[in-house]
Amino acid sequence: MPNEIRSNTFGARTAINVGSGTGYYYRLGKLSDDGIADIARMPFSLKVLLENVLRNEDGVKVSRDDVLNLARFNPASPSEVEIPFMPARVLMQDFTGVPAIVDLAALRSAMARLGGDPKRINPLIPVDLIIDHSVQTDMANSPDALAFNANREFERNRERYEFLHWGQRAFGNLAVVPPASGICHQVNLEYIANVVQQRETVVFPDSLVGTDSHTTMINGLGVIGWGVGGIEAEAAMLGQPLFMLAPEVIGVRLTGSLQEGVTATDLVLVITAMLRKRGVVGKFVEYFGPGCATMTVPDRATLANMSPEYGATMGFFPVDEQTLTYLSYTGRPPELVDLVERYCKEQGLFHTDGMPDPIFTDVLELDLSTVETSLAGPRRPQDRVALEAMKNTWERVLTSSPTEGGFGASAAPNSGGNGHEGVTMATQELTHGDVVIASITSCTNTSNPSVMLGAGILAKKAVEAGLGSKPWVKTSLGPGSKVVTDYLDAAGLTPYLDKLGFYVVGYGCLTCIGNSGPLADEISKQVHDRSLVVAAVLSGNRNFEGRINPDVKASYLASPALVVAYAIAGTVDIDLTAEPLGVSDTGRRIYLRDIWPTNEEIDACIAMARDPEEFRKEYAGIEQSNPVWNAIPTHGGDIYEWDAASTYIQEPPFFTAMTTDVTPIEPICGARVLAMLGRSVTTDHISPAGAISPESPAGRFLRDKGIAISEFNSYGSRRGNDQVMTRGTFANVRLKNLMAPGTEGGWTTYIPTGDVVDIYEASLRYKQDGTPTIILAGADYGMGSSRDWAAKGTYLLGVRAVLAESYERIHRSNLVGMGVLPLQYRPGENAATFGLTGQEEFTIHVSDDLRPGDQIHVEARTAGGS
Repeated sequence: MPNEIRSNTFGARTAINVGSGTGYYYRLGKLSDDGIADIARMPFSLKVLLENVLRNEDGVKVSRDDVLNLARFNPASPSEVEIPFMPARVLMQDFTGVPAIVDLAALRSAMARLGGDPKRINPLIPVDLIIDHSVQTDMANSPDALAFNANREFERNRERYEFLHWGQRAFGNLAVVPPASGICHQVNLEYIANVVQQRETVVFPDSLVGTDSHTTMINGLGVIGWGVGGIEAEAAMLGQPLFMLAPEVIGVRLTGSLQEGVTATDLVLVITAMLRKRGVVGKFVEYFGPGCATMTVPDRATLANMSPEYGATMGFFPVDEQTLTYLSYTGRPPELVDLVERYCKEQGLFHTDGMPDPIFTDVLELDLSTVETSLAGPRRPQDRVALEAMKNTWERVLTSSPTEGGFGASAAPNSGGNGHEGVTMATQELTHGDVVIASITSCTNTSNPSVMLGAGILAKKAVEAGLGSKPWVKTSLGPGSKVVTDYLDAAGLTPYLDKLGFYVVGYGCLTCIGNSGPLADEISKQVHDRSLVVAAVLSGNRNFEGRINPDVKASYLASPALVVAYAIAGTVDIDLTAEPLGVSDTGRRIYLRDIWPTNEEIDACIAMARDPEEFRKEYAGIEQSNPVWNAIPTHGGDIYEWDAASTYIQEPPFFTAMTTDVTPIEPICGARVLAMLGRSVTTDHISPAGAISPESPAGRFLRDKGIAISEFNSYGSRRGNDQVMTRGTFANVRLKNLMAPGTEGGWTTYIPTGDVVDIYEASLRYKQDGTPTIILAGADYGMGSSRDWAAKGTYLLGVRAVLAESYERIHRSNLVGMGVLPLQYRPGENAATFGLTGQEEFTIHVSDDLRPGDQIHVEARTAGGS
């Protein structure tokens, strides 16, 4: 916002030395000085939000009352206070970024059709788009994997990359980081984020929203930011405030320090289980207490990254000495580090020992010394399992019924991976629990030198002891940035990871989002022919069933060192605390404790990782660092040249019939249920994700277009084509729709005839009938990744409303943005309490006076008229 239109009615504008002269900031202490509110013990995260509304007060988008209401907000007794938040910037990855840029391109086309200037459609704040979600582990266990996978990435995604290359040149304020550069959140942490920004002469805290739920990773650096859907991100890009209710802030007081051998990954799995149990959905979590001082920024970023997994909007650490240390060793300019320290101290945003604790809505406590080595799985990140309990837990979950959360399998015919010594892939007979994927990947852990170097040290000790990975395990290493490779090389650990098959397969978001690539044919055939429940172990943050690989039912999250250990063991049906990993060349049994890295060994290697020059070298000119990207041709000028033959990029239908008229909100009458779903339906279930089945509606569409099955790519790569994405909405193979009992996948019953058809076909029939549709759902509807296509696809299927017990925040916002009404049952009520079967006809009474929080009258009428 230009300086001249800031109202400054509170007189908070204050001079500050910015090194090159005099700048200005909006001093929070002025509110206390004038007796407006006592903000001294306000949570740090709320102070940053308060600065945002104070600085952006203009009497139009942000009013004086907005400042007063937030300044007087009492976290200990929270009330409904609406905040117009205006982030400083937007972060995107390519899966979610492509549809957002497609929408902006479509808006330009619509503006031109309406006779306006298309260049008026342009981001008003900086947008960084990092291409990191398109690389796939097609090749692994090979020194050629990195080059092979990078080449396949460009071959598959050429159309998308040509479009993004056009966007990079057509739109101002849009910076694109090319493929093979790293994971967006790690690039943000190591390079983009400044903690404190200066625009013109105004100095203020950095802040952002991102089109990826793990945007929260930046909270570990003292920057507020969280994941939003592409729809909200587009609004922010175009200068609109994001309206939110002032959140409850849950304080997590950390004391003590982690025991020898316990990692930040173990800590975040404990935190995730603890906070999911407490219930922090839609809330801020802020860490405080003496234990924070023992945690480096990478450790903090590990906890902040998994905020979506424990349900919080943010997991925030205030700026302190650790922040300054991290900025320095990641190569940030000294003048920036100096400005961050001076500004945060003058503004009261710098945490020091001895400060009184903030006042929170609630406080939880965790003694870090009680954290134990853990995994999480086999289906959800909050389902923590202590390492010593893994074998017993696995055997129970394997044979227990699906209704009890198990797999309902018969007992395995042999004892798992340790019973397969000496075999080759050609002779291998798999069994339940065998690990077929072991992958060090994802933003959660590959930003953290301590856990990455720990994995390398364990690999070194294992090789020196004569151990190797099992031949049926697909091993891979996907670092979050090239700096990781630099420090693994500098520590001399890369050859040992390579020896165990952990060759670098790509710099991007891989296994954790389902880009694990296919298993070997003989592995996949056994899994299907023998109905095996095999496992993946990954250093990721998501392990929902069907997400990691379609052949793998059980997935466990673990630290990078444990990933290496399970690759060696070859099975999860083992107690690594008591049973040997394997046998050395000399016949000696080798246990995990024999090769586990010590803190002293890790600390010695970390000194090599803290080299500012490595960071400066890898990030200097990163936007132009990929010659293949630089050579991509660009088509079109200010308006994109849409290609009707493209199966990747199409002009979406949202704006093609746009006029300047605003239609009124009208009741939804005679609606039918398209899907009736249970609890914890994730955006993975709703939004098209992963591989495209040839027999699915989207697969048939692509085949009709002449696309070979080998060139289908993934749904994520085709998010710029609404025709593919609409057909893939609710098409997840694990979806259980109660409207089509006995089926699994995207099936429903078309009520007028009773035909069981795919959901896309049913939606076409209802549209032809002029019948609106709705979704019935249970609790936590839309949990998981911030996928805007979960809402866009829902809208394009003709769904007008969703009735659910509760929603994940991002998905609810996306539904609102698409004009789909998210209705929530009153507490204690759900579809069962009303006896709903999904066969009813619904009328929802809404009009132009609809407001958030209203009680809405809904009629559900049976065929008999009751």
